[in-house]
Amino acid sequence: MHRSAVLGAIIAFGTISITVSAYWAPQQGPTPSGLKATRIEKVKDNLFVITGSGVASPDAFSGGNTAVWITEQGVVLVDTKLPGWGQPILDRIKTVTDKPVTTIINTHTHGDHTGSNEFFGSAVQVVAHENTKTNMARMDAFKADKAKFLPGRTYKDKLSIGSGKDQLDLYYFGAGHTNGDTFVVFPAIRTLHTGDMFAWKALPYIDTSNGGSVSAHAQTLAKVVSTLQNIDTVITGHTPVLTWNELKEYADFNRDFVAWATSQMKAGKTVGQSVAEYKVPERYKGYTVTPGPGMDLAKANVEIVFNELKR
Repeated sequence: MHRSAVLGAIIAFGTISITVSAYWAPQQGPTPSGLKATRIEKVKDNLFVITGSGVASPDAFSGGNTAVWITEQGVVLVDTKLPGWGQPILDRIKTVTDKPVTTIINTHTHGDHTGSNEFFGSAVQVVAHENTKTNMARMDAFKADKAKFLPGRTYKDKLSIGSGKDQLDLYYFGAGHTNGDTFVVFPAIRTLHTGDMFAWKALPYIDTSNGGSVSAHAQTLAKVVSTLQNIDTVITGHTPVLTWNELKEYADFNRDFVAWATSQMKAGKTVGQSVAEYKVPERYKGYTVTPGPGMDLAKANVEIVFNELKR
């Protein structure tokens, strides 16, 4: 997998920086194994997901999960994976509909979710949170003549697109993975796309260079759980489609981690001592601190919490 031109200072902590950054680096397009790993799956009526290949297999990494929402007017995409994946996305869309892509929603700034915006042309409307547009404008992929592929429509707290059975509701609940993460709700079919606010059943990757926060991430997920209603299905950022109860569990997992890290600092422990002592609580069966090879996020997240508490 080509990993040149890593997306800016995507991570600024610890010894995992090179490894983690590689997962969000621009690519030269799909490898045969990556193309095979990406498939389109039906979620519910008129909603499909073109899977990302996760982080377990770097050679097959395509980026995040791409939602395909088929409306009367055309296709709405949620996230566009890495650069070079536009044609595979389009090929898979054509297996379920002949309608054109009319709208792209970017859940956040990272190149594994915004990388193929350009493929779909400047006539397609791109929508994102206002902070995400600001973050994207700093990326080389959207500078100079590429600025025309930046979001042309932004929002602050909530935005509804379409009406009736085609309606989408976009929400911003606060900082977390970055400072511009959008939650996309498909109300007619009780489904939510979380982007990388819920990427996997593991400690989150927090991009502090784009306004991310471990403490805020936990608080934001709590707001999501307490605010949104009538949802039973969740499309995550990188892993298979899960349930609303699993999102609630993930919110608890992050709350408990922040509370534990806070208690460690108050007890006078160092980052190193805390990381050495951390174990995923037994109630969170199947959770890990390492969502991908070499991606041990415990040290990074403990360090971030300690730094946030010092402010």
